[in-house]
Amino acid sequence: MFYKLPHKDFHLLSGDGTHQMQKSLIEQGLIPGILAYDGQKPVGWIAVEPRSAYPRLARSRVLKPVDQAEVWSVTCFFTARSHRRQGLTVELLREAVRYVASQGGKIVEGYPVDPCGKSAPDVFVFTGLPSAFIKAGFSEVARFSPTRPIFRCVLTQ
Repeated sequence: MFYKLPHKDFHLLSGDGTHQMQKSLIEQGLIPGILAYDGQKPVGWIAVEPRSAYPRLARSRVLKPVDQAEVWSVTCFFTARSHRRQGLTVELLREAVRYVASQGGKIVEGYPVDPCGKSAPDVFVFTGLPSAFIKAGFSEVARFSPTRPIFRCVLTQ
């Protein structure tokens, strides 16, 4: 919900409020992302929707649109601690690309954090790392900040 709400509203609603908003969107039939399972247990999540679903991105100086192309945006990941560092983020990205293609999308864009050679705590890399995007077939297309590249995967039909 971070990229869907203005800063003030996100902080007012954080926790139960944002959970209820997400649940409401799902109940309306919107698909805000993809879950990964290990058997019956959910172990991962990727948020992927058309960029227009994330108004905060339009106002960002660092993640501003690269061009006028219609893109789908990957805005966050969650991986259960038990499944981290096993390639799940890469698989979620590949699945997001397949999903976007099934919806008629042509470009998938992501906004990972580049810690510039330093280690970053997991909590600060909820938007992913460049290495995962590269492994999933994305390429860097812009960088308006040293630590926030914009990656894209252009789908071929």
